[in-house]
Amino acid sequence: MSLKYNILIIGSGAREHAFAWKIKQSSRVNNLFVAPGNAGTSEIAENIQLSVNDFEAIKTAVLKNDINMVLVGPEDPIVNGITDFFENDIKLKDVLIIAPNKSGARLEGSKSFSKQFMVKYNIPTAKYHIVTEHNLEEGIAFLSSFNPPYVLKADGLASGKGVLIINDREEAINSLKEILNGKFGKAGNTVVIEQFMEGIEMSTFVLTDGINYVLLPEAKDYKRIGEGDTGLNTGGMGAVSPVPFLTPELQKKIDTLVIHRTIHGLRAENINFKGFIFIGLMISNGNPFVIEYNIRMGDPETEVVIPRIENDFVDLLEATALHKLNQQQIKIKKEAFATIIAASKGYPEHFEKDKIITGLNNKTNSLVFHSGTTLKNEHIVTNGGRVLAVSSSGKNITEAVKTSVETLNNISFDGIYFRKDIGYEFK
Repeated sequence: MSLKYNILIIGSGAREHAFAWKIKQSSRVNNLFVAPGNAGTSEIAENIQLSVNDFEAIKTAVLKNDINMVLVGPEDPIVNGITDFFENDIKLKDVLIIAPNKSGARLEGSKSFSKQFMVKYNIPTAKYHIVTEHNLEEGIAFLSSFNPPYVLKADGLASGKGVLIINDREEAINSLKEILNGKFGKAGNTVVIEQFMEGIEMSTFVLTDGINYVLLPEAKDYKRIGEGDTGLNTGGMGAVSPVPFLTPELQKKIDTLVIHRTIHGLRAENINFKGFIFIGLMISNGNPFVIEYNIRMGDPETEVVIPRIENDFVDLLEATALHKLNQQQIKIKKEAFATIIAASKGYPEHFEKDKIITGLNNKTNSLVFHSGTTLKNEHIVTNGGRVLAVSSSGKNITEAVKTSVETLNNISFDGIYFRKDIGYEFK
């Protein structure tokens, strides 16, 4: 008989709501907790109010609620060493935790480490140069060696704001100096300068136990606030899966040149990586190049990837923690999924909170995942820039997008904004 788990999901966004929704379907769950969660997760799990980086508070919650499996959603606690904390605490060492340790987290936590890793293991990526205040002149010389646009990346985590794409060389030099002088805090003590890559972006997702891996459904997200991919960059305004231009030939290249070499590299570095690897790719002239690694699932990509997985999710998570993913075979739905983000007015700049959301109880053919919501005076109210992620299926992306738009047309809060053109290039 299969072991049943008390499971804790760490995080508060739509990614974590999607995880909770999927895990709730498993017969292998006794009790499900989300910390800190949101108004949506509170409907299917028990929310625990704590900070994702307060490891002592997490330990207390784990022991109090007899939790024996932990799934970590956001990157901050992973980079800060939550897995190491669990593995080094005698009271927590038997708890299964699905997240890489600090060593593996460098794939996302340090842009310079990830670029050096790619070069060492012959993983295709853009040409680059690593710059600190001690070799600033080298960085300026590198900027002079190729034509714009120039890509500047703060080495560490900068809340999604640490990447600049600049078309003017002098502006790029000035921005390089600003980052090194503290524009993004300590995250910018080191800067990676990259050559800009032309092409079309997509994301591929791997769940690995450090030795074996399963390939999850791919996705494409839409970062710009405005329709037609205009305006400011955001955390993501929507996503689609599958990606129509992913041919068997391209998938084979991604498997061979990127995924196999990444997993091999982690093993060669003696990094015991147990969790998700989200690989941002640029497809240029039919070939994949790695833009970046993330050491967790993306948001809003999770909201189209997870609904396409047919497997019992707890089986996959358990196999990841116990190095048994070779015993799992991924099953993926053929339907297309599209998620559209409902955002607060003013996002991604200044936005207001505490706007009452109505229409959430309307009957719908969509999955409504909460991102920035909370409960206040028995009302569900907005509590972030990205508020809801509405995911729908269809026989193709156009049909899935249409259903999500119809659902969002029946949901309201003051200042609600969403893009109606997600997946526009595939219509």
